Amino acid sequence: MALKRILVTGGAGFIGSAVVRHIIEATQDSVMVVDKLTYAGNLESLAVIADNERYSFEQVDICDRAALDRVFAQYRPDVIMHLAAESHVDRSIDGPAAFIETNVVGTYTLLEAARRYWQPLDAEKKQNFRFHHISTDEVYGDLHGTDDLFTETTPYSPSSPYSASKASSDHLVRAWLRTYGLPTIVTNCSNNYGPYHFPEKLIPLVILNAVAGKPLPVYGDGAQVRDWLYVEDHARALYQVVTEGVVGETYNIGGHNERKNIEVVHSICDLLEELAPNKPQGVTKYRDLITYVKDRPGHDMRYAIDAGKIDRELGWRPQETFESGIRKTVSWYLNNETWWRRVQDGSYAGERLGLSD
Repeated sequence: MALKRILVTGGAGFIGSAVVRHIIEATQDSVMVVDKLTYAGNLESLAVIADNERYSFEQVDICDRAALDRVFAQYRPDVIMHLAAESHVDRSIDGPAAFIETNVVGTYTLLEAARRYWQPLDAEKKQNFRFHHISTDEVYGDLHGTDDLFTETTPYSPSSPYSASKASSDHLVRAWLRTYGLPTIVTNCSNNYGPYHFPEKLIPLVILNAVAGKPLPVYGDGAQVRDWLYVEDHARALYQVVTEGVVGETYNIGGHNERKNIEVVHSICDLLEELAPNKPQGVTKYRDLITYVKDRPGHDMRYAIDAGKIDRELGWRPQETFESGIRKTVSWYLNNETWWRRVQDGSYAGERLGLSD
């Protein structure tokens, strides 16, 4: 297979950095990361590959068309992996404008920059070019039965400003294929977890609150069900889709690991009893820190992915069970205190490795 030049938007984020690390460590392809470096972008998540000659970085907002045109002209990518997005549901409820700007306007701007770059390519490069849009299962809304699964043909029914903005971006990507012929692929994934996850999300929040002796907030009664996908499994899937997937197709990527939120919290607490037995002062059991809080508006009850298509057609399936993945995740946070403390105190954002004041 010919070596590829891959442009990854949002490559300093949680999933994006896992994709970049995978490409540099497991392939011979080169990667240029384009990232605005919002609060969720952290170049320290790429420190392990930052000195590799096949890696490069540009601090660029995907809404900045002139900057994107410059990057395309300079880097000449064979593949776009579009992961740049605002992704936190609670933040979208409090401030939806940023989600519309980045997820909708930003995707439109990137599509147009990609189209302008792609159209004059020679026939072979034009045919082999790919625009891979990475999305979420939240565009489908929620499932009310206990056995139903999201498939690639499930109708869209987003519930939050976040999922509505991602649904909008999915539609734009498919329209650019239908109208302009831009060779696009869409993937929709279930809830990711693993190393380098920003601490506002459920799993890292529970781990770090527990070791600090702080309350472990659980929405409602914690009965919401999610399908948990280990981020490194997801990174492998995304690379396989962009290199082997069929233009115009959608692939759902799931972990085959449905758990209620309260079950996830219990699993973390039980692992910490084993892996971090020296508890904070005043804490007898980690489970005692669980605190039920008012549910958020429009909270979907159940997500579950049917990942049969990507298994049948591309041969991908997750390597991690929830039990193995959550153990790896808890251990990683316990062993990488420097990384998460710099996120918590904001110092990771203040330095930006010399890119800003």
